[in-house]
Amino acid sequence: MSDKVAVLVAGSWGTALASVLASNELEVALWTRNFEQARELNEEHTNSRYLPDIKLSPRLRATTDMKEAVDGASAIIIVAPSSAMREVSRQLKSYWNEDMLLIHATKGFETESLKRMSTVIAEELGCKEGNIVVLSGPSHAEEVIRKCPTTVVVASSDGQAAAKAQDLFMNSYFRVYTNRDMIGVELAGALKNIIALGAGMSDGLGFGDNAKAALLTRGLAEISRIGVEMGANPLTFAGLAGIGDLVVTATSRHSRNWRAGSLLGQGKGLDEVLESMGMVVEGIRTTKAAYAISEKLGVQMPIVDQLYHVLFMDRDPRIAVEALMGRDPKTEMEIMSQEIWEQWHT
Repeated sequence: MSDKVAVLVAGSWGTALASVLASNELEVALWTRNFEQARELNEEHTNSRYLPDIKLSPRLRATTDMKEAVDGASAIIIVAPSSAMREVSRQLKSYWNEDMLLIHATKGFETESLKRMSTVIAEELGCKEGNIVVLSGPSHAEEVIRKCPTTVVVASSDGQAAAKAQDLFMNSYFRVYTNRDMIGVELAGALKNIIALGAGMSDGLGFGDNAKAALLTRGLAEISRIGVEMGANPLTFAGLAGIGDLVVTATSRHSRNWRAGSLLGQGKGLDEVLESMGMVVEGIRTTKAAYAISEKLGVQMPIVDQLYHVLFMDRDPRIAVEALMGRDPKTEMEIMSQEIWEQWHT
């Protein structure tokens, strides 16, 4: 296997993963469309827009030429925003071959088609979706880049591909588990961003820890309910990709989704929030997709429903919380759909 790995693209998470690979003594080609960013990465070994005050390994070399980045690589890690995934995958098709290990680490849906990222990649490359590996789990780029202890999961229905991805990333500070439930891992990583938005909004409104704990718990129930309906294993949502990623994204100030939600709770408008963030907030697009998916499948997702109306229908956040609190009484076991209950007991 070649010692060269290509990472597409050079945002905060892509750069952090490239840094992990460089720590493993691999030669890393980091692709970006931005000429000035590539110059800074190569000459100053920094990526000041996304990860300020961090020096990067000289093993990490940036280029604006995708062919140059991919040629000779044994593995390709795609970390494009969900909105750009189809375009990046389409461009990759000219340079990718089936001998290359293919990993993606993007948490979201294609809003127009409601498709998962692995489906989008497979369609554009003409490969089997099951051969793609999904990397997910509780992992802030700001901590990974500083080599803070981090544990993630790589998932694929191809066990050998997942094992190769595990070997590629595993080191003393970046621990990697494998999982065969690619659908569940992918859905958990995308959907938790919605609940993180809600948690930030709750904090921005000053509602306290009790409200946030309830939001996370009921949010995990919604994620599990829709996930099982879409073919996931319910146990996945109790693992790193599920509750692990949900906790870190919904409680940390590193989280873009939490920060965006907090600003919304403080009364800022959506356009103002997005302008102030200056980076992609995947939970906003994912809320629109999840709302459409829940309507299509007939699965109740009350938190998603209220957040959708806050984000896109100008509902006041306080009104949204009141609507959630005023729902009809339920028993707690209604957290689980009948399908989840049956799978837990078989």
